[in-house]
Amino acid sequence: MASSVIMVHGAFCGGWIFEHFRKPFEAAGLKVIALDLPGHADSDPSNAVTGVSMTDYARAVAKACAAEPEPPILIGHSMGGLVAQLASRRCDLAGLVLLAPSPPWGVAASTIEEAVSAVSLHMMGPFWIQAIAPDGRLARTYSLDRMAKPERDAAVARMRPESGRALWETLNWWMDPLMTTSLGPGPLKVRSLVMAGGRDVIHPPSTVRQTAERIGGAYLEWPGMSHWLPGEPGWEEVAAAVLTWIG
Repeated sequence: MASSVIMVHGAFCGGWIFEHFRKPFEAAGLKVIALDLPGHADSDPSNAVTGVSMTDYARAVAKACAAEPEPPILIGHSMGGLVAQLASRRCDLAGLVLLAPSPPWGVAASTIEEAVSAVSLHMMGPFWIQAIAPDGRLARTYSLDRMAKPERDAAVARMRPESGRALWETLNWWMDPLMTTSLGPGPLKVRSLVMAGGRDVIHPPSTVRQTAERIGGAYLEWPGMSHWLPGEPGWEEVAAAVLTWIG
C-alpha cells in the first residue's frame, strides 16, 4: 500500500476542495497532499494563470509525486483528473484515481452540453491569453447542484480565475496542433480507477466511461451523484470506495 496520496483539484478551484475528502485517507494512516496547481493558491494574483498550459500543470504535479519517498496514489477531480492523467506519463505512481475527469485528447464529447461548453469559450474573444473568471451561476447549476446553499456559496466564493489556455487545450483538443492533452499510444501503465456521477452534466457517465476505456482503467458510477464527487452528499462513500480500491 502506498504511504501518500496526492490530490489534484479542477478548474477554478484549489486544494481546498479536498478539505473533507482527505480526512478518511488521513485516518487510514496515509499522508495527504492537496495541491494548489500553479496560479491557484489563495495568495496568487488573479492573473497568475495567464498563459499557463496543461503541460505546466502536469509538470508541477509530476514533480510533487517524484518528491515523495515512495510512488504515491494520485487522485484528480474534473480538469485535475486530466492533469493527473498527463502527470502519470511523467512519474511513477502506485495508483491513479480519477473523479469525474476531463477526457484526454481523442475522447470526444458524448452530449450536447459538453459540445456547447467547448464552443462557448470562443465567445470570450482571445480567451487563450486570458485568465478566465469563474462563473458562479454556472458553478451553482452544474458543479455544485447537490450541495446545500451555504456550502455552495462558500465554494463559489473561493473559486479563482482559470487559465484560458488550459481550458482551450482541454475543451477544444481537436483544434490543438500540439496535441497537448494526448496520452500517447496505448493504455496507461499505472493501475487506475475512474469514477462518474450518474447526474453529472459537465462530464457525463458516457464520456467518463470512454476515458476509463482509453486508459485501461476500472470504471465505477455513482447513480445519484453529480460532478462534485469530493464534496457533495455521498462523498464519504466515494472516499471509502477509493480506500477499498487502494487496498
